[in-house]
Formats: sequence, structure tokens, C-alpha cells
Amino acid sequence: MLLELKRLTVPPGHQLLLSEVSWQEFEKILAELGEKRSARLSYSNGVLEIMTPLMGHETSKVLIGDLVKIMLDEMGLDYEPTGSTTFKNQSMKQAVEPDESFYIQNCQAVRGLQRVNLQVQPPPDLAIEIDITSRTKLDNYRLLGVPELWRYNGKTLQINLLRSHSYLESEFSPTFPGIPLLDKIPQTIEQSKTVARGVLLKSFRRWFCDRLQSRDI
Repeated sequence: MLLELKRLTVPPGHQLLLSEVSWQEFEKILAELGEKRSARLSYSNGVLEIMTPLMGHETSKVLIGDLVKIMLDEMGLDYEPTGSTTFKNQSMKQAVEPDESFYIQNCQAVRGLQRVNLQVQPPPDLAIEIDITSRTKLDNYRLLGVPELWRYNGKTLQINLLRSHSYLESEFSPTFPGIPLLDKIPQTIEQSKTVARGVLLKSFRRWFCDRLQSRDI
């Protein structure tokens, strides 16, 4: 299978699905492909998905990650950004690589680690998926117990909260309570097409600080 994968190319925005992949084969594929790759991998009960993101996908993911860091910094919250780390649990036969991820409440549990094993460490507190091609599945995140999942589809932001083993959509993020992100984040991404990144981030920081102040009054 590894030899076959080397011969295959996945064009940006497309996916490759492989079935009947054992956990051991999945681990070998991870090792063979390495960490410095553009492709994202997802594994669930023997089904392996390999997807190569589009440029717009990567631009949005970096920007949303920067916005989350600004908000966490302004709120004085400790956190560990874990990016597209491979989160896996062999006993559940589940693995996923989000576009961005953050440990916030549980940041001390992973600080300094080179690898995360969800049979030992908790899942990230917040995961972010750029779902421009509408292929993001919720099951991996649900089964792995990720409490908060954001999905941005190129136009709208969706906040999913894990409640009683199911995801429910929410108007607000419990990480940033009372902050109207469903409108602001898509607006900021749209503005990034014409506004310099530094100017945009400063503007977002001012907006967020104003919302924090008005919320606390």
C-alpha cells in the first residue's frame, strides 16, 4: 500500500479514500508521509481519507488561528496551539488532523510533549476545520471527545459543542462567551482579500477589546 501511495497524487481540493486499512498500516502511512506535508489525513474504523487543501483553505486557516490567539491573549488565557497535530486513539480506531487546534483548559496536560496520545492525554479543547470542499466529518471529533469544533465553509462559521455525545450548533463559543463570532470572523476573512494583514489584525484586536469591555460593564 505504501508503494501505491507514493505513485498517487491528490490534486488540491480533492480527496483519496482508502478502505480496509488496518491501524498498523495507517501508522506506517503516517510515518512514511512524514510531518512536513500539505495533505491532511483522517482515519475511522479502517477508512483512510487523504485530502490536499486549496490555497484559500490554508489562507483561512492561518487567519482564523491568528484571530483565536488574539482573543486568548486579550483574555489572559493560557493555551497551547497544536495546529494540525495528528490526534489519534488506537482503541477507538480514530484519528484526525484538524486545520488548527488549541489546548486551553487542558494546556498543562500537553505542554512540552512532542506527540499526543489520546489514550493518555485529553483531546484539544478547540479544533477548527476549514470545510471549503464540504468533506469534514463530525464523527472523528465526536468519538475522540473534542468539546468544541468550529467549521468554516468559505462563507459562514459554525460553532459545534459536544453535548451528551452529540454535537449541537451554538450561537456563541463558551471559550469566548458573549462575543458575536459567527458574523465577525467571516467578515474579517472577507476583508482579508483587500486589507493588509497587519492592519486587519489590529482592527480585530480593537474590536475584540471593545466587546470584552462592553460585556464586562
